[in-house]
Amino acid sequence: MTEPHTINQLSAQDAQFLYVQSATNLTHVMAVYIYDPSTAPGGKVRFKDIIEHMRKRLDVSPMFKRKLYRLPLDIDHPYWVEDEHFDLEAHISHSRLPEPGDWRQFCIQVARHHSKPLDMNRPLWDMYVVEGLDNIPGYAKGSYAILTRIHHSTIDGVSGAHFFAAVSDMDAKGTPAIPLPEGKPEQSDLPTAAEILERAISSTVTSPVKLTQALMKFAPAILSTATKSIRGGDEKSGNSVPETRFNGSVTPHKMFDAVTFDLEELKKIRLKVDGATINDVVLAVCSGAMRHYLKKHKELPKESLVAVAPVNARSRSGEESNPGNNISAMTIKIWSDIADPLQRLGAIRDTTRETKAAKSGLSARIMTDLSKHIPGVTMASVARILTDERFAPKMSNLMVSNVPGPQIQLYMNGAKLTHQYGLAPLAHGMGLFIATPSYNGTISFSVISDRKMMPDIDYFVECIEKSFNELRLAKVNSSVKKTAAKAEAAKKAATHSPTGSNYRRVSKTPRRASQGKTK
Repeated sequence: MTEPHTINQLSAQDAQFLYVQSATNLTHVMAVYIYDPSTAPGGKVRFKDIIEHMRKRLDVSPMFKRKLYRLPLDIDHPYWVEDEHFDLEAHISHSRLPEPGDWRQFCIQVARHHSKPLDMNRPLWDMYVVEGLDNIPGYAKGSYAILTRIHHSTIDGVSGAHFFAAVSDMDAKGTPAIPLPEGKPEQSDLPTAAEILERAISSTVTSPVKLTQALMKFAPAILSTATKSIRGGDEKSGNSVPETRFNGSVTPHKMFDAVTFDLEELKKIRLKVDGATINDVVLAVCSGAMRHYLKKHKELPKESLVAVAPVNARSRSGEESNPGNNISAMTIKIWSDIADPLQRLGAIRDTTRETKAAKSGLSARIMTDLSKHIPGVTMASVARILTDERFAPKMSNLMVSNVPGPQIQLYMNGAKLTHQYGLAPLAHGMGLFIATPSYNGTISFSVISDRKMMPDIDYFVECIEKSFNELRLAKVNSSVKKTAAKAEAAKKAATHSPTGSNYRRVSKTPRRASQGKTK
């Protein structure tokens, strides 16, 4: 029986992640999974076992075997086509940490791998197995890591979590965590030269009309934003982004560190402020960490720092089959100018609630909708300007991404998954990313930054721990109620823009030296 074929062109949002990529702004994401092989048959997992497991799961997603076909001068968005030379073993490699195999060495290895570009001439993913994690407290002896990189044009956080679940098992026997698809995925064919030209001309001709229609649709929101800006309401509504070290130019050299907490502790913190969510607590922890870190360096702005948080734009039904991107984002004041941790959490709760309601400002969702109607050649040209360090916009001081993961024990090749972390791209003007994936009752704060911007990344992790403990130990008192009343009054005056511890440390070794240096 002939396999189904289709023409598969990248969406505008997927293509954006290609257009903005540069030597210093790589746009792939990377997941780090730690496995304990003691539960595997014989207590061991060989490298070839991992390859064979992936060979059996290649049909869970079309992304495994398809590569990009990019048009000359980017006259239209690229297409996905089947890689006729696909070789699974070319996408999976391995190495071993040198002695002593400690946390600092592992962080260096992770950061180095994340800093390397993917091969853009083949399917945009790879796996890197790292053995020798023998001296990291909290990791079982014999543990190994799988570093999985996937280009952001292929998936977003939600579809990435689905991909990970599809290659995982729910027990050591190898029972798939989610039902495997029946049959082969659709094959992506390249259109004929005539079809490519026709599509490109159609896109270029019709895009201005569609863009005008979209602008008319969102005219009230755009007008509202413009009016506020003219009247000076921009400062009051919190759109202004203070200058910090993280708003400079990034280099090709990235840094990584992480800490893991019990998810139950974040749930307890959430209950201290009525209506607060886990995401609010995550933002409050990050806000407190930024406050401690910048204060130590005598760089804390008087006004609040601003964060960008990606938002899943998929339907609640989850029926969308697109493995690519379907995300928006919200810009949020994280109230780093408030010293009291619970007052800060209460203010963040009010801000996120207002932002999600999208009652004011030009939201990222509108910008996403408008971008669908911009011709590929125009979008590519604009992207090259915006990614130039001389013109990069200062949109926020950091990005915080909280993607809920599976809350059950998962396995692969019989080995038990014990920890997971996430790494994402940086950009000029936004040199700090904190990813907080959750898994099986834990949540990890994964810190990604630039070596020049944050040479003391281990100290920043200490700041995260300190901020978390402040929230965990904080007592609910009348000051929180006063802050809530103050925030309510502030909302009436100016609308916000859409914009001793019981935790698990990743490492309990003495504080690590700067990871900018290697042994």
